[in-house]
Amino acid sequence: MKNISTIEFHTGSKEERLPGFAPDFPYIASYVDLEQYPGRFCPWHWHKSVELFYMKSGVLEYSTPGGKMRFPSGSGGLVNSNILHTTKAVCGQEKTIQLLHIFDPAFIAGEQGSRISQKYVMPIVAAGRPEIIALSPDQPRHEEILSLISESFSLSEQEFGYELKLREMLSGIWIRLFALVHDALQEKSADHREDKIKNMMIYIHEHYAEKITVSELAGAAFLSERECFRAFHDSLHMTPVEYMKTYRLQMACQMLAGGSESITAISHACGLGSSSYFGKVFREQIGCTPLEYRRKWQNRNI
Repeated sequence: MKNISTIEFHTGSKEERLPGFAPDFPYIASYVDLEQYPGRFCPWHWHKSVELFYMKSGVLEYSTPGGKMRFPSGSGGLVNSNILHTTKAVCGQEKTIQLLHIFDPAFIAGEQGSRISQKYVMPIVAAGRPEIIALSPDQPRHEEILSLISESFSLSEQEFGYELKLREMLSGIWIRLFALVHDALQEKSADHREDKIKNMMIYIHEHYAEKITVSELAGAAFLSERECFRAFHDSLHMTPVEYMKTYRLQMACQMLAGGSESITAISHACGLGSSSYFGKVFREQIGCTPLEYRRKWQNRNI
């Protein structure tokens, strides 16, 4: 099980890069301790793979373009394919620990266009489908699925037939999820608003070190400035400038933790200008100075 505490992105598509995810076995199990994330949150990201999760402890809040959901200990759910999402720990006495199966839908569907894919997988993951399927232990049908998800993390890679057993377990969970939401699934046309916001996010990810105007950002998705503001508000619940600052600070955190460049060099490299402005913004958002952050996180073996 991978212990993940940072988000990295693929060049080009800017989807999240999943360590250990292989073409011949498109699956990883992940152990997420939000205490290890700066600010106890995971920034906005997306991936083609679905995210099946179980909350071991604490309370986690998911945000998607459709709104926010909170998941306490013992709950869980499924984050759909290519859904923009971010998570943060809700303050409490318990550590926020999340267990995840992250896998390409083809892992259980088989070849593209197969009968299993058409009947049981694509109706859930196709464009316009549910962003998150939430499961609560208070509901009997959900409780059974949550029990199976929790149990599935006990499967060991050293077991004989591990790969087949894992696919069998995930398929069993999937068919129960399908039965749960089947009646609510309705034919919808694809919503292309998320494509627009992703195009603008990719532009920021590629040009964050440079000065970016809202006009340039809107042009990356062939939108007007007004439509650009609306897209960010509707999907990420923030302005374009707020997202740019958040992403630049995220890059600054990685530079501080992973390198030895000066604070001034990092402030310019991440597009936040002078070191004095960088220090002010960093303290406001992260809660400490850049130097204090470096001392805490540099070369930390998590």
